Amino acid sequence: MASMSDLVFLLLIFFMLTSTLIAPNAIKLLLPSSESRTMAKQTVTVYINGENQVFLEETPVDLAGLQAGLITGMAHELEGSVVLRADKSVPVQYIVDVIDVVNKINSAYQTKHKVILATRPSR
Repeated sequence: MASMSDLVFLLLIFFMLTSTLIAPNAIKLLLPSSESRTMAKQTVTVYINGENQVFLEETPVDLAGLQAGLITGMAHELEGSVVLRADKSVPVQYIVDVIDVVNKINSAYQTKHKVILATRPSR
């Protein structure tokens, strides 16, 4: 009986320690201003202006047109970069919609395109 209680005690300690190592799913963000620049190979640029209009390069598109244009623009690349230049007044939902379009392309064509949110340097 003493060996069983030792085993139960060790299992209890093991599960208590491993449960504290699990990170929660919530992400806390404080967006920093940066003096440095991250340079990536730019494949396609998507713009969202203050009126929430989406442009692929300089051509106005809706989300379906954006998906078709991104498929065409990144047809020969497995790991392209979509640079998203959004006005600071644009609601986050529009940015998420563009990211969702890129994720749909990634899952449909087994690619690894990424979205880079362009910011201005801090002064």
